[in-house]
Amino acid sequence: MDHAINSTQPSPRTRVLLSRQKIAQRTAELGAQICADLAHEEATLRAAGITPGPIVLVPVLTGALVFAADLIRQMPVSLSIRPVTLSSYPGSATSSQGVSVPYALPTDLAGTRVLVIDDILDSGRTLGLLSRVFAAQHPQSIRLAVLLDKRKPNGRAEEVPIQYAGFTIDDLFVVGYGLDYDGLYRNLPEVCELLLPT
Repeated sequence: MDHAINSTQPSPRTRVLLSRQKIAQRTAELGAQICADLAHEEATLRAAGITPGPIVLVPVLTGALVFAADLIRQMPVSLSIRPVTLSSYPGSATSSQGVSVPYALPTDLAGTRVLVIDDILDSGRTLGLLSRVFAAQHPQSIRLAVLLDKRKPNGRAEEVPIQYAGFTIDDLFVVGYGLDYDGLYRNLPEVCELLLPT
């Protein structure tokens, strides 16, 4: 299926890469895996005489909004949500322009078990920044979950180890399921490659 935005100007088109069914199935698998890992961590901490800290989910807005909403419904555990807003693709940019942090990040994560949820691992700058800022607060653990892990043949600006990835994709510009191009396409139910007009 292709999508197009109505306009009097030549508009970008999209090509479906990941169907809503594939995304839903993989999100359920990720939720189960994360819960199992958290349960194992809790048991390990208690065995060591340590009280497990609260679970804090940190979705990166706005791109991870849809993924995070679907993922947490697959996680029947006690948790709180502390969304953060960062930007690395301003306007119609199709490559990372560096990370801007327009709002304050959480500063009270000491002793918690943090799960950062992002839409895509691309340059690595966003998750690298968050990992450093949160690690400095001494949580019990930090985990990183992304819907998409983009292959970067020439390497990332910052290599960041992630614990959970929904799908690995080629180095394409993608939209849908929360990801946008110039503020559009977030509401597409699939992940799609954006085909810009030439």
